[in-house]
Amino acid sequence: MAGLYEAMKMGMQTLQWSADIAIPDEKNNKPNKFVELLSSIFAIGLAITLFMIAPMWITTKLFDVEREAITFNLASGGFRITFFIIYIFLISLMKDVSRLFQYHGAEHRVVYNFESGEEVEIKNAQNFPTQHPRCGTSFMFIVLLSAIIIFSLVDSLLLYILGNISLPIRLIVHLPMIPLVAGLSYEVIKITARKQSFIFKILRAPGLWLQNITTQKPDNDMVEVAIIALKEAFGDKYDEMVGKEYVAEAIG
Repeated sequence: MAGLYEAMKMGMQTLQWSADIAIPDEKNNKPNKFVELLSSIFAIGLAITLFMIAPMWITTKLFDVEREAITFNLASGGFRITFFIIYIFLISLMKDVSRLFQYHGAEHRVVYNFESGEEVEIKNAQNFPTQHPRCGTSFMFIVLLSAIIIFSLVDSLLLYILGNISLPIRLIVHLPMIPLVAGLSYEVIKITARKQSFIFKILRAPGLWLQNITTQKPDNDMVEVAIIALKEAFGDKYDEMVGKEYVAEAIG
């Protein structure tokens, strides 16, 4: 979980740095911390509503399975996964997001190129796929699957102790467990990226399929940007690391 936290922290700082460069503050005013806080609260609230409250509420209203831990979480998990797929598909229709997904594909191709040990260049990178097993899209899908398993176990224990579980109780118990689910999923995706057995290929497949939405074919300029970003990320260590084969564990 500590590794996941550090990766997320670094990712958020990088996104903020990128946004500051792309949209500079012409008046040199400091960012409004209160507005940023409200935006964060709204984003978190929307995510909780869409991916936690709504799936559980729909399951409760449509099916009489509140006392069946596994069935309830399979149903609500199914709605959660459906909402996630619809969400990423809808945002992919936006022009700016579609372009972002092209850069995402460029990033994956360059990472593949680097890890292959071949010379990192546009021509070589363009020969690699845009889907990568350590992508954040795959990670999110593993999180959704892990939530079904973990929440089923937790609900089974609660049913044994309480005899019945209401929707508010489920939310009170499930929400604080999201960091645990994410941390375990982080370890799972690192394992699935390394292993080549049949079971791990099955676990990787849904995330790779979803990347057909979140990664798109980049043009050469985008790949060039990704190569420059890779070199800047490694800094002085780039020359001594390039040209070797790698199977890294970091999630992009």
